[in-house]
Amino acid sequence: MMERDLAAVGRLSGNAMNKKPKKPFIPPEKHDTVRREIVEILRRQEMSARQISSTIGISEKDVFDHLEHIRAMLHGKGTGISVTPARCMKCGFVFRKRDRLSKPGRCPVCRGEQVEDPLFSID
Repeated sequence: MMERDLAAVGRLSGNAMNKKPKKPFIPPEKHDTVRREIVEILRRQEMSARQISSTIGISEKDVFDHLEHIRAMLHGKGTGISVTPARCMKCGFVFRKRDRLSKPGRCPVCRGEQVEDPLFSID
């Protein structure tokens, strides 16, 4: 019985010794903060949150959080985020009075769920 235990230990240690050590993960170097990147992008062109998230490489939910903070920050400086409101693709209803930056779930008029994303830019 003891011989089997020693053989098993030998196999385990032999397998462990054949593996190469993993290289540590080194994140890519970034010079600007995420919010500064978003501000620079929106000064150049109008984009949706989905486009911003794919450009910068963060989630769409995080983009909305950053946009809320950027809106408050720019409001103190006398500028702001311009929002082209979302629009229902089924009936054409435009969400002009919406304060939230996120995309609405459905149209209040026709209950359609195909809603274009709002677009953002900085004045």
